[in-house]
Amino acid sequence: MARIVLKIDVDTLRGTREGVPNLARLLERAQANATFLFSLGPDHTGWALRRVFRPGFLKKVSRTSVVEHYGIRTLLYGTLLPGPDIGRRAAAEMQAIAHAGFETGIHTWDHVYWQDNVRHRDRAWTERQLDLAHARFREVFGASPATYGAAGWQGNAYALQKLDAWGMRYASDGRGRGPYRPIVAGRTLQHVQMPTTLPTFDEVLGVDGVDASNVERRLLALTEADRDQVFTLHAELEGQKLAPAFSRLLDGWRAQGHQLVSMGDYHATLDLAALPAYSFAWGEIPGRAGELIVQP
Repeated sequence: MARIVLKIDVDTLRGTREGVPNLARLLERAQANATFLFSLGPDHTGWALRRVFRPGFLKKVSRTSVVEHYGIRTLLYGTLLPGPDIGRRAAAEMQAIAHAGFETGIHTWDHVYWQDNVRHRDRAWTERQLDLAHARFREVFGASPATYGAAGWQGNAYALQKLDAWGMRYASDGRGRGPYRPIVAGRTLQHVQMPTTLPTFDEVLGVDGVDASNVERRLLALTEADRDQVFTLHAELEGQKLAPAFSRLLDGWRAQGHQLVSMGDYHATLDLAALPAYSFAWGEIPGRAGELIVQP
């Protein structure tokens, strides 16, 4: 029986307040486990509009209806409206997820700021952003985070080294084929990377006739084989407008006989001594603009 690891990225205040509780209800109905990764600082989603000049960005926006999924107000945060502090204003929603028994971890401090800057920043900047997120996580949950997943699959060598310094055993920062240990500056790190292996909803929507009425079929076609997979979903999409499609996907995976698990559940099954090691690398993924952290 294969495992589908459900990794939920929570990017915005609206996603935390509305999408996260919706997803929890869907998961409980399907008797599925999952890991929720939270953005813990300011919501500056509006800053992402500066990406309009990046190759591929407008094409992606036109396919996924950003305004419909995120809402006008969220898209004004950081521009015409001040960016609200997610960790301060939505702590109760985050805590409810932990109380319900789901695994929680860090996604980022400031999602857009991290995603648009981290690749070329130094150690001091990187560690400052991570330390802010870590401190807020402890403030909200009263404990250290078990895991981490980089915002926008963006990071740098200093970020990976920081995960080891925190003593984290596993994270999911990039895209790839299966679990491995990352190599940075010629040294194999201790934590395990469990990359996202399946395309996301927003990467396949609008391609080859895929829409909200049938998007789950595209994913189910990729999980017919008896092979472990990691799927990343977003509270702002699958937790809101695309919730019906995600519900059908959960039902489809259960019909295929898969176990629906958290990152921690999956890590507990791995033969750590047999894992390969790969150097930190960048690459492109179909349906997503720009380069991401990838498994070579």
